[in-house]
Amino acid sequence: MKFFIDSADISEIKDAVAMGMCDGVTTNPSLVAKTGRTFDAVIADILEIVSGPVSLEVTTTAYDDMMALGRELAKHADNVVVKLPLTPDGLKAARTCYDEGIATNVTLCFSPSQALLSAKAGATYISPFVGRLDDIATSGMGLIQDMRTIFDNYDFETQILVASVRHPQHVVEAALAGADVATIPFKVIGQLAKHPLTDIGLAKFMADWEKVPS
Repeated sequence: MKFFIDSADISEIKDAVAMGMCDGVTTNPSLVAKTGRTFDAVIADILEIVSGPVSLEVTTTAYDDMMALGRELAKHADNVVVKLPLTPDGLKAARTCYDEGIATNVTLCFSPSQALLSAKAGATYISPFVGRLDDIATSGMGLIQDMRTIFDNYDFETQILVASVRHPQHVVEAALAGADVATIPFKVIGQLAKHPLTDIGLAKFMADWEKVPS
């Protein structure tokens, strides 16, 4: 399973790249706003650091406007993925982008039927939001399992990109369910590496090393 970093924080992205844990990046207007920097400045830095797919979200909802903005976003670099909302106009834009050779990430997926429509529209990635489903007492990972079955039944090329990841167990369950990608906050990457027995074992090794005669 590929790891995308869900961030617009350049220091986080650099750290993830250094760890070998950054196969790509997903951004959204909220993440960019948190940086306090201009969109163009943030995106230029990300694209300089990351060679894998970088999702850049359109900030409009009408088909013609989405296509105009999507084409502009795609000009930034060959690895840009245009992020589109899962609406009828968004699906229409995804199909046009497919025909024009522009990679897309159809976002805000919450049901198997939405996922099926996105795959048929030719989306490169589809982003189901598992954490938000969990928030309303619905199984986010159940959706991933259903999507995997549907996509495998018909050999859809659309990749399942698990989003709204809240904790390490989401990542583990996504991998077990056969997701293609998980987009993960940097803090969760750190949590994945932590285990109390690792800390205890390391502390013992270091303490024993101090006892070795020099």
